[in-house]
Amino acid sequence: MSRLLNTLKHNVLVADGAIGTILYSEGLDTCPEAYNLTHPEKVEQIHRSYIQAGADIIQTNTYGANFEKLKAFGLEHKVKAIHEAAVSIAQRAAGEDTFILGTVGGFRGVKQGDLSLSAIQYHTEIQVDTLIQGGVDGLLFETYYDLEELLTVIRTTRQKYDVPIIAQLTASNTNYLIDGTVINEALEQVIQAGANVVGLNCHHGPHHMKNTFSHIELPEHAYLSCYPNASLLDIENDTFKYSNNASYFGKVAEQLIHEGVRLIGGCCGTTPEHIQHIKSSVKNLKPVSHKKVIPIHKKHASTEHHDLKLSLKERVQRQPTIIVELDTPKHLDTQRFFKNIEALDKANVDAVTLADNSLATVRISNVAAASLIKQNYSIEPLVHITCRDRNLIGLQSHLLGLSLLGINEILAITGDPSKVGHLPGATNVYDVNSKGLTELALRFNEGINTDGDALKKRTNFNIAGGFDPHVRNIDAAVRKLETKIESGMHYFITQPVFTKEKIIEIYQATQHLNVPIFIGVMPITSYNNALFLHNEVPGIKMTDDILDRFKAVANDKEATYDLSIAICKSLIDTIHEYFNGLYLITPFERVDYSLELAAYSKSITSTKQEAIL
Repeated sequence: MSRLLNTLKHNVLVADGAIGTILYSEGLDTCPEAYNLTHPEKVEQIHRSYIQAGADIIQTNTYGANFEKLKAFGLEHKVKAIHEAAVSIAQRAAGEDTFILGTVGGFRGVKQGDLSLSAIQYHTEIQVDTLIQGGVDGLLFETYYDLEELLTVIRTTRQKYDVPIIAQLTASNTNYLIDGTVINEALEQVIQAGANVVGLNCHHGPHHMKNTFSHIELPEHAYLSCYPNASLLDIENDTFKYSNNASYFGKVAEQLIHEGVRLIGGCCGTTPEHIQHIKSSVKNLKPVSHKKVIPIHKKHASTEHHDLKLSLKERVQRQPTIIVELDTPKHLDTQRFFKNIEALDKANVDAVTLADNSLATVRISNVAAASLIKQNYSIEPLVHITCRDRNLIGLQSHLLGLSLLGINEILAITGDPSKVGHLPGATNVYDVNSKGLTELALRFNEGINTDGDALKKRTNFNIAGGFDPHVRNIDAAVRKLETKIESGMHYFITQPVFTKEKIIEIYQATQHLNVPIFIGVMPITSYNNALFLHNEVPGIKMTDDILDRFKAVANDKEATYDLSIAICKSLIDTIHEYFNGLYLITPFERVDYSLELAAYSKSITSTKQEAIL
């Protein structure tokens, strides 16, 4: 057994606090880890201040020193150099009596990036190898929101090294991780993966940490650790700050030891003063070997479903189904819009889809329109949700509001970037993409929010996704579609198609997928409209024959309308040979096109059904 673990077997150890907090308070304008190379004496001074305050353990200044985080500061090529310097600085400060932990921070946060698990594993191995070669006494994996990520890096490390591993998860809820896993159960998985000390750090102050640890059992083959934040984060004069509560911090630290914690330190906002109070409070305490665990009363979400109507997915699986897209107005004169909604409702169209500021152009809120449709008409609103305009807070609030209004059909889309619209200077958010939004909605359907806490009721979202078949290699588009299916999307709506050949191609490429697909049809309103689509919309090409036919009637509105309807009817004939789902895109508020095509679709599908019967 290592000297560190042997010491923990019989003693409570006090770790250090934050490094970045001190550096930022003194005007740091880069990442804290850069100071290992540019201001090593400053980092060493901070280490010494924590040791003087009573810390038995210090950690290397390497929390954010991975390739991805350093890239934001142009330092990605100095990963090894920063780690090597960090270990040397810590060793100079520590001497023989203080343990040194090599710190590695998690990549994934509440907002998950696009970095794959294999890439995370690769970059983490570089950090771990450099720290071990430098001679640290153990490794500290801290601030891991994602359990899968932490388990992966621990298993990989344990296969290579027999060193003490301290592994700390971060939870935004006191009892659950963001994926809904009970913290106690998650810590047991971390132990099974190979960690010697397990616990929590960051996000919560001492009060909430104490509440959490009251539910955590004493592990049989590991020890518990806890590094709370100084407090909840506050803001004063546009500056983020933590409470000046070092004395209180020390008092709660004593309670944490009674809950089984053997290694206690500080995270964000903590200073040598906090560590001094911790040391004073716990220096005469011995680790507990027994404790009373308060069980968690799991809050199960209600399984009641308020809307007994068939979802669009269920409808299209049973029978031909029509949805019509109708954009909300750009102004407050909604008379024509709702008159069109009424006409679609009377025509027994199954659903009306409402875009979410499509092409980054401001329109009336589709949720407001959907709410009025839900109150006054029988037609089902299918609400688009774009990730462009809302952060993770706004998206969740948006979903909860939709559920409260009884709006369950949603289309999850990443969204056109702001630069394509009328306000190119507007900010793009993109905290998540359409797949991430889908995962949020599915979690809500389980009755769990992103904190891992219960919503007390389940949402009933049926999630549609977009499918663009207008690519050079449709197999690549289908592979992208398959990843959307894996994320949990229930059915799909395509971009408009303009040839029978494309419809058949879509069928052949997707027939192995067990998901409904609505094929898009958009009437052409004029020869100029045809030219625009052909020449300026990526992926859409008209045949020379179609262009010539529209050119021949360019000056005759009635003939243009008849030609457009005839072409669309021909496409609908082919669609219903292969698919049950028809998606009509209303051009320029011309709902007369959609009404005639919907009537035609119903006439041919009902005729086929009667023939079968």
